[in-house]
Amino acid sequence: MSRDVGLARTLKILGPSWAASPVRRLIQTACLVGFLVLFFWVCWPYGSKQYAEAFGAREIVDAELFLVLDPLVSVTTAIASRMPVWSLVVAAGVILASLLLPRAFCGYVCPLGTLFDVFDWLLGKRVRLLRSERAGWWTHTRYCLLAVVMIAAVCGVLLSGFVAAIPVLTRAMLFVPSPVQMGLRKGWYLVPPMNAGHVLSISLVALMLGLASLGRRFWCRCVCPTGAFFSLCNLLRLRERRVTEKCVRCGRCVDACAFGAINDDFSTRPLNCASCRTCSGVCPNNVLQPAGFEHGFNALWTPKVVADWSGCEPSCNNCGQVCPTGAVRALDLEEKRAARIGLAQIDHGICLPHAGREACQLCVDECRMAGYNAIEFIRVGGQVDENGLPVEGSGYLAPIVREDRCVGCGLCQMRCRGINVKSRHVLAGSAIRVVAGPGREDRIVSGSYLALNEERARRRQEEKRVEGAPGGSDYLPDFLK
Repeated sequence: MSRDVGLARTLKILGPSWAASPVRRLIQTACLVGFLVLFFWVCWPYGSKQYAEAFGAREIVDAELFLVLDPLVSVTTAIASRMPVWSLVVAAGVILASLLLPRAFCGYVCPLGTLFDVFDWLLGKRVRLLRSERAGWWTHTRYCLLAVVMIAAVCGVLLSGFVAAIPVLTRAMLFVPSPVQMGLRKGWYLVPPMNAGHVLSISLVALMLGLASLGRRFWCRCVCPTGAFFSLCNLLRLRERRVTEKCVRCGRCVDACAFGAINDDFSTRPLNCASCRTCSGVCPNNVLQPAGFEHGFNALWTPKVVADWSGCEPSCNNCGQVCPTGAVRALDLEEKRAARIGLAQIDHGICLPHAGREACQLCVDECRMAGYNAIEFIRVGGQVDENGLPVEGSGYLAPIVREDRCVGCGLCQMRCRGINVKSRHVLAGSAIRVVAGPGREDRIVSGSYLALNEERARRRQEEKRVEGAPGGSDYLPDFLK
């Protein structure tokens, strides 16, 4: 347990997206490290006089791997040179892969995109800068730039090396870190002076990073022609992100998605989506589980609440903090505890006290420990006296759910299943289960859940006053009030 907590804390220090989507971040890190190894080690055979042999011994994969993974470079090179190039085969493979995982190259592989994420993490933690709106004329700049690059290639002029992600990064590495490596390892006398080409290349990368002040991955979303190329390939996509009826329409996805892939109506902009899947993120008790194929192929790995395994801890709001698309709204703990995600319902046919089998108060105790106090008792199955009142001590105290207090955390379901089903084997399934759907959960895009609950309480009191109903509990009979 302590090791798991330590790992969670470490991931949180690295950033919320690490905790939410560690697989994606590990792939990004591996690709960035691979790029750096190819650049600084494989392409640095100068520890031996036999340079070619040293290079060949180190080149487990092609040193130009990342350059050929950028399909825009291969396509424009072939068009401009009027002849096929071998890297077109690799480009075709990357394009075919993008049909299953649209723009996954941008979200997982591209080392420049990873550097943008690192830069945005550093910048966002320390500096509050101008952030552009998600939609605007600038979002089409990448298509205009792609058109210019393609037209130039048709005319025999190769411009992709000036604007495509991998060539720009490679060239910047060649002009800044590589001379430093050469100076430290071989001698500064081997480092040539900078010229206008160096300045232009370095300025271009500085401009790309500077655009981060206008929004996360601004270059990727609005300017990068390689991203535009992948977006056009997305027209032939075989799968895409879909919003189900369970979406709480909180609106944070529109603000948080790094690729601007969410419309104002919460639908997906398929030409932008990079299939990052960060929303499948971290939950300390594993109440959030990745969906299988039960909801279709498009919902594979999307997060869902499985309260049989665990409930939603009242002291945790990690899912909302790490979700980059806003499918889970970011709330502070007080607001999170007031947000209703479902409603607990008791199956009277199998609930031990309701069925007259034995006393049980597992769900009541768990709900009280969580601080919700949404499950209370009524007496069932007892004898009554001549006045119709239950005889004290007869029957069982059985649980009932107060809908005005239940938030659907699932802790009651988890405890009933853990004890009565898995430990004691007296039930085949949990007698209390959380059910979502219309009327059982709250879906507000903005505003306070606390205020919403206060307004509901005010309305109930007003209805009671108008109807002349007595005060007290809505659920408990008079003899228990």
